[in-house]
Amino acid sequence: MYKAVLFDLVNTLVRYDPPPEELQGWALGRLGVRVSKQNLRRGFWAANDFFTRESARLSMEKRSAEEKERVWVEYELTMLREAGVNATRELAAEVMGVVRTMERRIVLFEDTFPALEALRARGLRVGLVSNLEMPLDRFCPEVNLDPLLDFVVISHEVGVEKPHPRIFEFALERAGAQPSEALMVGDQYHSDVIGAVNAGITPLWLDRDNIFAEMFGEDGRFPRISTLQEILRYV
Repeated sequence: MYKAVLFDLVNTLVRYDPPPEELQGWALGRLGVRVSKQNLRRGFWAANDFFTRESARLSMEKRSAEEKERVWVEYELTMLREAGVNATRELAAEVMGVVRTMERRIVLFEDTFPALEALRARGLRVGLVSNLEMPLDRFCPEVNLDPLLDFVVISHEVGVEKPHPRIFEFALERAGAQPSEALMVGDQYHSDVIGAVNAGITPLWLDRDNIFAEMFGEDGRFPRISTLQEILRYV
């Protein structure tokens, strides 16, 4: 019997608007490079996976400004190469510079409010577990998640990042639940899925674009969902 559902934040409850692949497409177009949105989307998931593993090696908050910039260039390079661009670090840095000049905002996915309200209506505690270098209200001031969440665990505040088990332990303490009594919903394979498993929590792998099987292979160990409403089948 589950008592709590834990959620990742970006690409799970909220997203960037315009989407990252659109910003990248515009930036690349200005530099004379044409790449499809689907390939850019694939590139982003590969880059996000790289970033998760890099953050697990050493938290971004513990790195110098120079080291952070190096990681972001590698992130961009990973994204471009996975998208099929024969990119150099110089091109990656140039694209990243163009993207940084573009405006974007944080918005909720359409299924966020209905799904979280439905879970709370069933008596489940709902919480956020996110790797952020700043408080939640500073990261997404446009979005008020407070009415939907019973608790929030941010790496900036607790000093460890997913996939480290300790951040999940903090969340379980606030949920008043044992690992076997919680679900973790997120899109990142290493930080959300494997991180949850290593903490004894059952993961639900959120694959909104239905591309993870192609990237990571079919992994029958972990149930995969494409919308938040599907969580209701598991609780």
